[in-house]
Amino acid sequence: MRIGELAAAIGVTTRTLRHYHHLGLLPEPERRPNGYRDYGLRHAVVLARIRRLTELGLGLAEVRDVLADDAGRDLAEVLAELDDDLARQEKAIRERRARLRALLADAEAGRLPVEGPVSPELATLFGDLDHGSQGRPESPMAAKDREIIALLDTAAPPEERERLLSALGSFAGEPGAVDRAHEAYALLDALVDADPGDPRVDEAAELLASCLPDSALDGLGIGGIEGAAGEQSFLRAFLDDFAPAQAEAIRRTMRLLVERHAGGAR
Repeated sequence: MRIGELAAAIGVTTRTLRHYHHLGLLPEPERRPNGYRDYGLRHAVVLARIRRLTELGLGLAEVRDVLADDAGRDLAEVLAELDDDLARQEKAIRERRARLRALLADAEAGRLPVEGPVSPELATLFGDLDHGSQGRPESPMAAKDREIIALLDTAAPPEERERLLSALGSFAGEPGAVDRAHEAYALLDALVDADPGDPRVDEAAELLASCLPDSALDGLGIGGIEGAAGEQSFLRAFLDDFAPAQAEAIRRTMRLLVERHAGGAR
């Protein structure tokens, strides 16, 4: 048989068959005087076995291990490992579907955050903050704050993420905390077209600093304004997303937090 005939007989493409040659999974016959390779029954038997194993979900490296053991002694072990892996995938799929069902229920009830799907813990936190802000007009700064929190919820290492959410959750539960936060948002919103030297910048910074607990510093790992190159790049990108006076208010907030944190450590 020629390569196209063998591939068609077993139900694979000639490109796949050549790939198996390249990986050493399927022996490659010598070329005949006419320049073509002539495949025999043994090639078909091995190729069919490769196809069966890959359809079970084995990777090609695992297929190579199975084919290398003529007695097939390792096949049971490989299949058991594959079964364990599929069980883990099934568990992950069930968890994802449960999460999707919860998100669909939130969407139908009008509770899905505008930021899209977030972790259950953050969805609860956003719900608490929304409950405390009912009746207020939509604040652009509040919306941006939620986006940043969602970013940190996604990108922060697990331990820092847990500390941050715990700190924000504790803040949200304090009497009057949500009111203070929205007062700070309003001040920052008013600075959108202001000069960085506007006296309201200090007012906004002091109020915003009062809204953030010391534990939020631990969660974000903020020990000072200076940091590693990656941290500096992230900070620049973060501040560039705000108007100049708003960015200055946030810089001053960070300095106030660092000073407070350093004073509490003494």
